Parts: sequence; structure tokens; C-alpha cells
Amino acid sequence: MNIGQASDASGVSAKMIRYYEEIGLVRPMGRTGNNYRVYGEEEVHILRFIKRARNLGFSLEETEMLLKLWQDKERTSAAVKEVATAHIGDLERRIAEMQGMVRTLKHLAHCCGGDERPNCPILDDLAGAPAPAPQPV
Repeated sequence: MNIGQASDASGVSAKMIRYYEEIGLVRPMGRTGNNYRVYGEEEVHILRFIKRARNLGFSLEETEMLLKLWQDKERTSAAVKEVATAHIGDLERRIAEMQGMVRTLKHLAHCCGGDERPNCPILDDLAGAPAPAPQPV
């Protein structure tokens, strides 16, 4: 199949397929006499694997590691679990950071009058000025 068909079958855009080839995540495909890339079911399966890993938030480096582990029939599941659990820790850290951002923004939005006056604690905070203490409701 050509790159468009491989894209449709895998759900990975043709642009991303070319990029994955360029960075060596997938091996360059064979070409026809017209210089078109040729893909088979194996390549589509690999592209689906990559897409699923990326949808779960794995980095390109982690995805490459998982792909190599998947293709290595002698690997241990412990090696795969190690990559996954490290990623879980990273996701949990990022979630905690985002929850902190939400708390801060909620506080700033609460402190903002949202009226016709020009002063704004949200902009003051972004500019480095301390936000006012929350007023009792």
C-alpha cells in the first residue's frame, strides 16, 4: 500500500509517518519504480503501536524503547513495566503541577472583580506583583 493507504489504515498522518522515518523510529520503506513508498501490514501494525504509545503520552524516546522491547521476543516483562511505571510517575507529577495551576488560577479569578476597573490581580500576578489575599464571602 502507498503512504496514504498506510496512513488511513494506521490512523497516523502521512506527515508523521515521514517524520518517524526521518528520525529512525520506523525503518525507511521500500520504494516502487515511481519512487513511492510501499507499506505492508507489518508496517501498519508498527504505526498503530506508535500511535497508541503516543496517545498514552509516551515520549518519542520512550516509544522507541517500547517498540524495541515489543520487537524483542526475549525481553522480560519487567523491562516493559519499568518504562510504564516511570511514565506513570511522570504523568502523576505533571497532573499535580496542573492541579496547582488550577488552584492558583481559581484564586486569581476569585480575586479579580471582573468589572470596569482597569486593575486586575490576574495580570498583576503574571507581571510578578503579589496577588491580593482572598476576601471573605
